[in-house]
Amino acid sequence: MTRSYFVRTAALLASVLSLGAWAAASTGTVWEVTTQNAMEGMPTQMSAQTTKVCAANDITQPPARPGCTNSNFQRTGNTATWDVACTGQMAMTGHGEMTFESPDSYKGTIKFAAGQMNMTIKLAGHKTTETCANPQ
Repeated sequence: MTRSYFVRTAALLASVLSLGAWAAASTGTVWEVTTQNAMEGMPTQMSAQTTKVCAANDITQPPARPGCTNSNFQRTGNTATWDVACTGQMAMTGHGEMTFESPDSYKGTIKFAAGQMNMTIKLAGHKTTETCANPQ
């Protein structure tokens, strides 16, 4: 596998694992989410990506996506943690942790390992004043 494939996979996972994938509800809040992938051994960092997502008002589950299985989700106080295992062309395992700095913002990381490559996805998000229907 090439580093290019791993970088593309990392970018896809970052978007999949963003806050927008958390538990569904009938109405939600628009969050502005920034993700940045960092791979060990890469001389330069990838650019951060910011998107707006419609998310549930209360996070009760980690993101669920095809090809990945989440386990051990726990939310204690202002911190949520979980494990994730993804299958496919590049099987990866990881551990995520988010700390809510306030009801309106969070920071965190998801650390993945795939063979001899390691990647960290940095997460940051804050609520906007917008509401939305059918959060993802």
